[in-house]
Amino acid sequence: MKIIPLSEGIFRASKIKEFTLVDTNPIGEPGALKMAICPFLIQLPDDLLLVDAGLGFERNGKPILVSLLQDAGYEPEQITKVLLSHLHKDHTDGLGFFNADHFETYFPKATLFLQQREMDYALSQPENPSFNLRTLKALQELPNVVYMEADKGTIGAHITFEVTGGHSPFHQVFWFRDQDEIVFYGGDNLPQESYLKYHIAYKTDYDGKKAMALRQKWEQQARVENWKLLLYHDLEKSVIRL
Repeated sequence: MKIIPLSEGIFRASKIKEFTLVDTNPIGEPGALKMAICPFLIQLPDDLLLVDAGLGFERNGKPILVSLLQDAGYEPEQITKVLLSHLHKDHTDGLGFFNADHFETYFPKATLFLQQREMDYALSQPENPSFNLRTLKALQELPNVVYMEADKGTIGAHITFEVTGGHSPFHQVFWFRDQDEIVFYGGDNLPQESYLKYHIAYKTDYDGKKAMALRQKWEQQARVENWKLLLYHDLEKSVIRL
């Protein structure tokens, strides 16, 4: 298994979920959070996966995520599956762009996996700035979307998933297994290494206490089974082993 972090950069997120690259806004506004945005490219024996899709920011007129893929030696058309942990815009806006009113995905040959209940919840929250409803409604028009309804299961021979809730009502996490290696992606239930050091129920989570309990359980399992952990928002480390 090959893992390639695709870090779009360090961003400040305002209270109304407006994101700004740190190097373009060095001061920022009071109360803004600073975080990395880092989707992951995973090469499995039978798939080339993108795990979450970033913010879709551009640099020099080109999507940062596409540039990172190409710098790693891949083209967007090679992606076979895109897995979404949840539907907040910092995990989905990098899926494509609008050409006038038509949405075009950067990954036309990939199958997109997302939770149906997460989509239903997101579309019921028109005032929630965490969701980009224009993008989510456009995703519904794509022919290559798989709407997952099970609480847990498998995707192919090497991927398992589980709907855990926590950060969002129907947030899901993924395990990737190849030979003796286990890689875990906890999405925004485990976005930074510091979340393992301080047992805190964060108010930014839909159910902070549940997310905290999940982290404690995963930490124990990770130590016993020697997991690699993928961290989407960590400022320094995108992949760790405990």
